[in-house]
Amino acid sequence: MESVRPAPAPAPSKSRLAKTFQRVIHRKNSSKPFSNNGFCLLIPQEKLRCCESQHFDKEEIEECKEHTKNRAVMEAFVAKLFATISSVKAAYAELQLAQFPYDSEAIQVADQAVVDELKALSELKHSYIKKQIDSSPPHVTLMLAEIQEQQSVMKTYEITMKKMQGEIESKGYNISSLQKELQETIHNNKSLERKLNASGSFSILDNVKFSDVNPKDFIMVLHYAMRSIRNFVKFLIREMESANWDIDAATKSIQNGVTFQKSNHRAFAFESFVCREIFSGFNEPTFSVQNDDSLFSGVTQRRSFFFDQFKKLKSVNVTPFLKQNPSSLFGKFLKAKYLHLVHPKMEFSFSGNLNQRKLVNSGEFPEIEFFKVFSEMGRRVWLLHCLAFSFDQQVSIFQVRKSSRFSEVYMESVTDEIFSFAGGEFKVAFTVVPGFKIGQTVVQSQVYLSPVTPPSKH
Repeated sequence: MESVRPAPAPAPSKSRLAKTFQRVIHRKNSSKPFSNNGFCLLIPQEKLRCCESQHFDKEEIEECKEHTKNRAVMEAFVAKLFATISSVKAAYAELQLAQFPYDSEAIQVADQAVVDELKALSELKHSYIKKQIDSSPPHVTLMLAEIQEQQSVMKTYEITMKKMQGEIESKGYNISSLQKELQETIHNNKSLERKLNASGSFSILDNVKFSDVNPKDFIMVLHYAMRSIRNFVKFLIREMESANWDIDAATKSIQNGVTFQKSNHRAFAFESFVCREIFSGFNEPTFSVQNDDSLFSGVTQRRSFFFDQFKKLKSVNVTPFLKQNPSSLFGKFLKAKYLHLVHPKMEFSFSGNLNQRKLVNSGEFPEIEFFKVFSEMGRRVWLLHCLAFSFDQQVSIFQVRKSSRFSEVYMESVTDEIFSFAGGEFKVAFTVVPGFKIGQTVVQSQVYLSPVTPPSKH
């Protein structure tokens, strides 16, 4: 019996995967799906190998390879486009750098570079429109484009660094210039301050006449005295800082429970302390340093005596005067105020001893800077006191009580910032400079204010 032979296997037909792939390709492309200048999705090499393993036709494999080539060409073109744009930016940055500071030769070179890069960009545009973007080989074009872009980016960074370095140098020069101006201003201010605080003739005081002394004269001399008081307060704070004092603790010991809007406002607390001590006894003819009123037999004689004192001391140098007149009324006033205002612990922390105190207590006066500043302040306050008792009407001093409502008639604020608070109601935290009454005229006191907190609503 004849053996049964198997029927010959049918010729291999296209697999279902191959047919599906071909339908997708044809659906996603136009009637002319592939050309040398057309575009297609990149088909990875592993997919090509997969296609080959699925027995694709040779034509289909070639089409996939053509798609891969077109994608590589497009990637190379885009990379070249971005590299050219980066070159344009770098050239333009260089053009800007050449303008500041102005360099005509560098500007021409940079301008030509910008033009050349723009031309290259225009050529790429026309190549794209004409579909002549084939770069052979694409991977070399891509690599060169990446190198060009990195070089342009590095060039842009270098130009930016140069600009920043130039700005740093310019700002450094400005800082040096401003520092020089600041030092000159400080030097000039110190010079003016020394002139204002120096003993000697003060031309404005020469205009004060005994026959027509008036409140304007008093206000002028008060400002004259306050400049010296504030100078002493600054000197005092500097000495405290040099001696490592706790400024906050010292401030609280003078004005406890006060909230300052700014840290430099703490100086007002020290100013209030100095004013309180130096003006203490102002209403008494002898400033409470001497109980004997036999110096004056009547108001007219008293007025004449104090105006003579005013004329004598308005242009005097304090140190020589004190040496010649240690037992004068002014000398006694200065001695009493120093011993009362400058605490022994304070003096010891400043100088490491109590020698100055011992000298003052024995009727002598030290020739050190601290005492010179103090004695000049005392001289000006004494001048104000002498002028007050030269009036033919009563002059008295007054302090504003803490927590009093602010009154524009009797007070003025030492800062303007407080008025920025909403509500508009303020109370007195403490008096900085006392006020004065000259007959019916009021010289406002200077106060440190705090806003009135409205009661909480339940």
